[in-house]
This record gives sequence, C-alpha cells and structure tokens, in this order.
Amino acid sequence: MASVCLPYRPESVAAARRFVGAQLREWGLDDLVDDAALIVSELVTNSIKTGCQTRMLVGVRRPTDCTVRILVGDGSRSMPVMVQAGPNATSGRGLAIVHRLTHGRWGVALLPFGKVVHADLTTPAPIPR
Repeated sequence: MASVCLPYRPESVAAARRFVGAQLREWGLDDLVDDAALIVSELVTNSIKTGCQTRMLVGVRRPTDCTVRILVGDGSRSMPVMVQAGPNATSGRGLAIVHRLTHGRWGVALLPFGKVVHADLTTPAPIPR
C-alpha cells in the first residue's frame, strides 16, 4: 500500500488527487485515474469537514489484480451518510457519486481513534503488478 499523511485543509484535496493519480499511473492503471481522483476528492473533502486537528491518511492499494482500493482515514468516529440531495442543493452528492463510481463497493471501518472510509474501483482485466 502507498500512503500519505495530509493536513485537514482544503489544499489537501488536490494533493490527494495528485498522490492517487501518480500511484495509479505507476501501476499502469491510467484508465482509473479520473474516477479515482473524483472519489478521493469526495472522501478527503468529507474528512476535512469533520474538524479534526490531526492528520488524515490517504492510501491506495491493490487487493487483487483487478481491484484498486482508495482509503481515507481520519480522527473522527462520525459515520459518513449518503443523503438524497435535492436538485437545487449545492452539496451533499459526494457519497452518491462514490457509490455510483464504485458500483456500491465502498464502506467504513471504525477504529478506536477514528475511521477509515474505503472505495474500490475495478478494471475489466488483470493488470500485471
């Protein structure tokens, strides 16, 4: 797994996108970069909103040859909630986007010090490691 610690600041969203994109390109998974960038942006934005003062952990790993898992850990035990944002809402669609891009393959693991939200993307065929 590749990971990076980031502060709870808005500029960490772009840093997370760059980090995940670079790792996927290194693995030859360029076709997943755009979706992964959107997913990690949403997850990091949610972590920033928790108000934690420590650092969040952003990670990416390959549980299988066809799966990439994006992880965002933070110091809050507040569970993310997918809401139905109205047509005029200016926010609240993030987890729905993650859900759609991952085909429902995302979740949360509670930890004694916070939580880790993970989201899985798949490739149509195995890519050599």
